[in-house]
Parts: sequence; C-alpha cells; structure tokens
Amino acid sequence: MDTPGNLFVVAAPSGAGKSSLVKALLELDSHLAVSISHTTRPPRGQEVEGREYHFIEEPTFRDMVMEGAFFEWAEVHGNLYGTSRIAIEQRLQDGEDVVLEIDWQGALQIKRLFPNAVLIFILPPSWDELLQRLQRRGEDPPPVIETRMANARLEVAQAKHFDYVVINAVFETALFDLKAIVHAQRLKYSRLRRSKAAVFRALHLD
Repeated sequence: MDTPGNLFVVAAPSGAGKSSLVKALLELDSHLAVSISHTTRPPRGQEVEGREYHFIEEPTFRDMVMEGAFFEWAEVHGNLYGTSRIAIEQRLQDGEDVVLEIDWQGALQIKRLFPNAVLIFILPPSWDELLQRLQRRGEDPPPVIETRMANARLEVAQAKHFDYVVINAVFETALFDLKAIVHAQRLKYSRLRRSKAAVFRALHLD
C-alpha cells in the first residue's frame, strides 16, 4: 500500500522516553499527526481519554479484533493495544504524515502490511539508567518494575529489525535525531515527487 503520507512507527521498552520524545516532536512539527491507539489498560496519572489512548473494556476490544477494525494489535504487560485501521489509512491517503507509538510486536505487524512504514526504535543508554527512570516515574510498585525490566531485555533485542535506532541518553540530542529521520524520509525521491509534483513536472521528472 503506497500512499502520499508517511507512516512513522516508534517503539521502545517502557521507561526509554518514547512518549516524551514523540510529544516533543509533535510540538516541533505541525505536519505530523499522532494516531491514538485503543487499549484495555486503565489510564495512568494525568492521561485523558482520547488524548493518550482510547480506553475500552476487553470484550469491546475483542469484538473490534473480530471485525477487523485494527491495523495491528498485541498484548503488552497483560493489556491489549490496537491501532485503528480506518483512521490510519484515511490520513495517509489524504497526504498526512502519521506517527504511531506502539510496541515492537505491533511495529513489525505494520511493516508486513505496509512495507513503506518507517520503523524507529528508542534505546536507553544503559540498563541501569532504564531502571532508574522506571523508579523515578513512581507509577509502578517494585514487582511491576521488575517485570518491565525483564520484558525490556526481550524488547531491546528486537531493535535490529527496525529501520532506525535513536539512543535516548540526552533528551535534546535524541529529539534532534528523531526529527532528522522524519525530515530525511520526506526528502526521498518517491516522497518528494508526490509532495512537489509541480516542480517535478516542470523539470520533466515525471
């Protein structure tokens, strides 16, 4: 499926800073739209329905799976997460650039369905730093943090399947790297030919 818009898929282990980086990127880049995923987990902290996620009950989620409503879906830390197919496809066909924050399983599912998707993995600078970030968040008790660290080792091992890797040691540097990936994708010949069609026609590059 080739579309005028670009699809950027960002994955990372819990605590690596994925959400903060994507939020900052969206504030810098008005041409990027974020897709809101569905999840069966309850809201955390200051999360708001329809902003961070669409929070739904598991039976409703299962019904949506059966109806083929999701572009991809996966179980993560005992909760279900899914990306609306209609919302993504319509935005891309309209020429919008869309960014998804999902887990590595969903990212690889999307790559199989949409080979042009750009997969970006956010890495922590070390295991010690990842542990400290999870502890500083103050959202999870020690047993949950221990589980997240164990899962992180499996998740980090999947980075080799992604197109780009950003190491989030210094936030500002990681954000610069993330923005550079987005900008470079827009400058690819095939993408620029769509967005600057008049220029290409004038230069007989049809």
